[in-house]
Amino acid sequence: MRLAEIHIYPVKGLAAQSQGTAIVEACGLRDDRRWMVVDAKGRFLTQRVLPFMAVIQAVATPASIILSKPGMQTVEIPHPGPGSPEEPVTVWRDTVMAADAGPIASAWFSEALGTEARLIHMRDEAARPSRSAYALPGETVSFADGFPVLLTSLASLAALNTQLAHPVPIDRFRGNLIVEGAAPWAEDTWRLLRIGTVTFRVAKPCDRCTVTTIDQSTGLRPDRLEPLRTLGRIRHDERGIMFGQNLVPVQLGRLNVGDAVEVLETGPPNVIPL
Repeated sequence: MRLAEIHIYPVKGLAAQSQGTAIVEACGLRDDRRWMVVDAKGRFLTQRVLPFMAVIQAVATPASIILSKPGMQTVEIPHPGPGSPEEPVTVWRDTVMAADAGPIASAWFSEALGTEARLIHMRDEAARPSRSAYALPGETVSFADGFPVLLTSLASLAALNTQLAHPVPIDRFRGNLIVEGAAPWAEDTWRLLRIGTVTFRVAKPCDRCTVTTIDQSTGLRPDRLEPLRTLGRIRHDERGIMFGQNLVPVQLGRLNVGDAVEVLETGPPNVIPL
């Protein structure tokens, strides 16, 4: 098995950025979901409600975020400076302190999304504690939904696509690490992985939502039911519809596309379809 692709999402909910290498930090891949778009009340905005967020590009630099959308002027927003005031914002059931990126970013996103919106930034030291029942004490996460890293398998996607009238690409599942060379659904039994020199604990399978129905290249829903309907038929357990595995870094380091993927520990399948 090998690591076939690495994706980060500098701004939660926006387009993926593919890269050949990544630094693994305790709360996830460096620059992954350290920014988030919120509404006037500080609640996070998502493709679930605004699917065209998928076509907005965000490129992270060491000191800024560069934003672009077709038909709009590209803008570069610097990181909020040291000592910038922070405010509480909401991602799911968590309240997190984060710094507002300023009026230029707010005006740009409000135009891009057609609703009042602001861009906020999480400093490294502000990573939120993971409150999942599957987390261990001391584990943290950025603005990702629940866990630092999401792994998906090309073999499992191929197995799903054999049952779809219109196959879907792997980007529908918005993973960070995409592996190839495994048997379909083999990841259900993985408990501890080494990818290159980095070790990950497999926390739990990832339950899926309507974002999987959004074409990530257009922000449209070509089929409002698939692949979620078929996936629900073959991968539905009492927790939801499952595809991919949530990972927590154990040994930090650098990942490179092409790195070997080694399973260090296995267990019973963690998805038992109903």
